[in-house]
Amino acid sequence: MLNDTDFVDPKNVVKCRELLYRMMISQLFYDGHHQVAVELTGLVRADPPCPPSDRLLNIFRQACQIDSNKPTNVFDEVTSGLDLEFEIESSALAPEPASYETAYVTSHKAACRAGCFSYDGQLVATGSVDASIKILDVDRMLAKSAPDEMEPGREQQGHPVIRTLYDHTDEVSYLEFHPKDQILASASRDHTVKLFDISKASVKKAYRVLGDCVPVRCLAFHPTGDYMAVGTDHHVLRVYDVQTGQCFVSAIPSQQHTESITCVRYAPNAKVYATGSMDGSIKLWDGVSGRCINTFAQAHDGSEICSVVFTRNGKYLLSSGEDSLVKLWELSTSRCLIAYTGAGTTGKQEHQTQAVFNHTEDYVLFPDEVTTSLCSWNSRNASRCHLMSLGHNGAVRFIVHSPTHPAFLTCSDDYRARFWVRRSNSH
Repeated sequence: MLNDTDFVDPKNVVKCRELLYRMMISQLFYDGHHQVAVELTGLVRADPPCPPSDRLLNIFRQACQIDSNKPTNVFDEVTSGLDLEFEIESSALAPEPASYETAYVTSHKAACRAGCFSYDGQLVATGSVDASIKILDVDRMLAKSAPDEMEPGREQQGHPVIRTLYDHTDEVSYLEFHPKDQILASASRDHTVKLFDISKASVKKAYRVLGDCVPVRCLAFHPTGDYMAVGTDHHVLRVYDVQTGQCFVSAIPSQQHTESITCVRYAPNAKVYATGSMDGSIKLWDGVSGRCINTFAQAHDGSEICSVVFTRNGKYLLSSGEDSLVKLWELSTSRCLIAYTGAGTTGKQEHQTQAVFNHTEDYVLFPDEVTTSLCSWNSRNASRCHLMSLGHNGAVRFIVHSPTHPAFLTCSDDYRARFWVRRSNSH
């Protein structure tokens, strides 16, 4: 922080002027005046690029003691995570995704289409068109890939694959671990969602099966683990009570999507959840009443929605579409603040893939379908990071980042899932 006496120093005057210019540029971006912001960026040579932010407006309000009269809403509660309002000068501290390296590769007998991390980052699960599910131990994968780095006197750990489950009869389309218990949920094109108790090594079959009349595409646990939202080839979202298996749907037909639901995610505070659909829209739903509270129609210019994910503080939603674009939406204003561009050489994908944050939300990751490379951006200002080859011989159909460590998983049509990690001694 600068003291009042510091402003006498010409160097500090220059620093304050640069900060003011950056806040002006960020405010212009935030208000949608992109061309003016770009021109001002060139004139004052702002580097690094400025993210959209209304910090300047808030400083003005505080100085003038103006009551903004801004209505409070479900998205105003800020806890942690990406927050463009307060991070104009923030610099990313986490290692770039391009510095990660492959630590382990596991293979299925057909295309690998699903993957997930447990909430503590200690387990990984992969799912395949061959209807199988593998559960792998992260520490064992790390030990297997770098035995020389093991602590002296520590015994060699067992095989990384600790469970293999064969309870589905068709493609495993989605996987997610329970947020609190040792339970894995799997969605499948065999019209079922299955829950596995993974605490017991001998268990090979699901202890609960939720049947449907159409293939299941995606699912998401409520943060408490008591409920689960499920998206299928049908346009109506289902919400299940995990304990009883009872199914709930919205009672207002006009609020539903018009085509298959491709993705669903809960906000960490459970106040809202989001769905994306083949109809090109993103919908936000009240976490208690189940009513639709907002719709981003044509969110990706009409293209199918591939993924949605909330930031940890619930202020923003990251989405990807088959237009090969990734967008960051500010939920309190229903606006797209940032578009992460440059991925894809065709402009339209043939397959779904996901955009995800890294564990610190410093970066946005998105696999390029054509080159099977990983595109990544600074999440705050959308500046491109280094491109990295993912080493797959087929399209990457799923990517998920560890919630706790610099590690991610890629699942591909080449039958393989690759576990990537940034080792502490990497440069």
